[in-house]
Amino acid sequence: MFVRDEKVSPIRITATQYIILAIFLVLAYGLWRLQVWQSDYYSSQAEKNSIRDVPILAPRGQIFDREGRIIVDNYPSFTALLLRDSSRDLNADADLIAKGLHMDPKDVRERIKHFSSMPQYQPIYLKDDVTPDELAFIEAHRNELPELDTLMAYRRLYPRNGFLAHLIGYVGEVSENMLNQPQWDLYNPGDVVGKSGVELQYNSTLMGVNGSRQVVVNSHGKEVGELDEKPAVSGKPIKLTIDVDLQIAAEEAMQGWNGALVAMNPRNGEILAMVSRPTFDPNDFAVSVSRKQWATLVNDENHPLLNKAIQAQLAPGSTFKIIMSVAGLQEHIAQDMHVLCNGGADFYGHYYHCHAVHGMVDITKGIYQSCDTFFYTLAEKLGIERIAKYATMFGLGQKTGIDLPQEVSGVMPSEEWKIRNFKEKWFAGETISVGIGQGSVAVTPVQLARALGGIASGGLLVRPHVAFPQDLPPNVVPASADDGKIQVPIDPKNWDLITDAMALVPNPGGTAAGSHLEGIDFAGKTGTAQTISAAAKAKLKGSKAQYRNNAWFVGVEPRRNPEIVICVLLEQGEEGPVAARVVSRVIKAYVEKERRQPQSVAASRKNQKDNGEDGQVKNTKTDVGAVWTSPDEDGDPNLQSGHFYLDIDHKRAPLATAAPGLR
Repeated sequence: MFVRDEKVSPIRITATQYIILAIFLVLAYGLWRLQVWQSDYYSSQAEKNSIRDVPILAPRGQIFDREGRIIVDNYPSFTALLLRDSSRDLNADADLIAKGLHMDPKDVRERIKHFSSMPQYQPIYLKDDVTPDELAFIEAHRNELPELDTLMAYRRLYPRNGFLAHLIGYVGEVSENMLNQPQWDLYNPGDVVGKSGVELQYNSTLMGVNGSRQVVVNSHGKEVGELDEKPAVSGKPIKLTIDVDLQIAAEEAMQGWNGALVAMNPRNGEILAMVSRPTFDPNDFAVSVSRKQWATLVNDENHPLLNKAIQAQLAPGSTFKIIMSVAGLQEHIAQDMHVLCNGGADFYGHYYHCHAVHGMVDITKGIYQSCDTFFYTLAEKLGIERIAKYATMFGLGQKTGIDLPQEVSGVMPSEEWKIRNFKEKWFAGETISVGIGQGSVAVTPVQLARALGGIASGGLLVRPHVAFPQDLPPNVVPASADDGKIQVPIDPKNWDLITDAMALVPNPGGTAAGSHLEGIDFAGKTGTAQTISAAAKAKLKGSKAQYRNNAWFVGVEPRRNPEIVICVLLEQGEEGPVAARVVSRVIKAYVEKERRQPQSVAASRKNQKDNGEDGQVKNTKTDVGAVWTSPDEDGDPNLQSGHFYLDIDHKRAPLATAAPGLR
């Protein structure tokens, strides 16, 4: 048997050779592409495996009061990061990471998902202000969790107990909704920005520029060297017009009340103190506020997050009578008006009550005894259009332009306003209630302070502001940077009459006689505003406490061309005289400080002279104006406010400063 040898055809051999050649050509091309054409790209990728960019977070600028005392500072803290420049599955490690950082695994995965659309080189800010045991966990798991790292950051340190909370505001992580807005285009997820108050208004000034450093890491993600560093640029500091000493007096005077207080210099618009109650602790937001805390604040019926000084819109009550007086006198109606008050009067078929029987009343008595019947009659004679004209001239129904976010405009009704908003005509009977600051009139405390402070200043209105424009960087122009002054014409005789009548209010016979300040030219106007009508209140069953009247008082010192105007709103405060006592306490603190200052300056100069030009301290009693609170749990007294010298090594040290809540 013969076996035939099968020969491979030349065609197959040729085809096989070409296939082999093609394979080698593909391999050669791939090698050339890796080694030559894309060598820079793959070299860069390989370098990323060993070189890591670590961000350096810039501290926000400090916030000072008008005398240079620190109100808001920073403290060093550590933040836990998740690095995404490796191929590890972060979700697979979520449970272990959450356990070590005392977090909910669901929250960790949500953070990972939230950052999934961002560039890989941006780390995930996982948890702020980590504790020592959490830091130890991160260090102990470097090999097991190379993607877990820490970053040193500066966190905000605010005064305790909500001191100045609404004016200062708070910071927080920039939200996804904010990132969709044009003004936040340059920010990234994880950035900490201002969310309210000064922190938001001047965020671009307070927020610095982050830096970075390049570090060499091994295969386990551990740093083994450093290549380069771009330092962070700190945010710029801001000096506020607030006087910490006056703010303390205002906070203490408002203790136990809900409402607001605004103290302003009506000559230049500088806000000297601002209180809104109830308050909140911005330190809770400096790291991260829990959902439960946030829900509690948002759902609180007393609205602790609302800055009532610029956002509460309520009827001003009888404080509005000062604007009515200007309108009546300027229109030559009120000069010779004499109204008999028997406890009320009939207008348009309805009886309007007065709070007392005042007998024969002229404009002066109408102001200091706050006779409703007089101003009902004046309102009828003026009509709504002339009332609205003067109220608008003095800034009611419009924003003041204060350099704080979310200011509201209030309401000043008129015929046109009612048609525009309700498609109804204005009825003459509605004007009667407007004459005593009721009805549809709604103002904010800062509006009322500006208006009545302007009237006491002869018609000069200024724009309120909380930051010194001249101390801000050139590229930051606040709303109050321009002059903002408006001169409303008031006849000098009318000005004298109104301010003299206001000076009688905190005196015997006036509605705030219990707030008299001996030796101080204190003037003002009380206001009591209903929250619901008397008829509606009479129909209520059960407790009526929640419908108690709001109490207002606007006070100035001195009565003409005042240095300070203070407006107080006490929600459910019942009567204006109660609010007047709050204002008198703050006015007294202001005047006493002003009177002490020349003595303090003289004492300081005497000390300097006693100590000699060489700086050797001969008199160790150098404290000036320091205020101390009761000792804390450690037995150490807390400095509440003040400025003083420290004696170090028998030589005078630089001026030391402190503010409430900062030791």
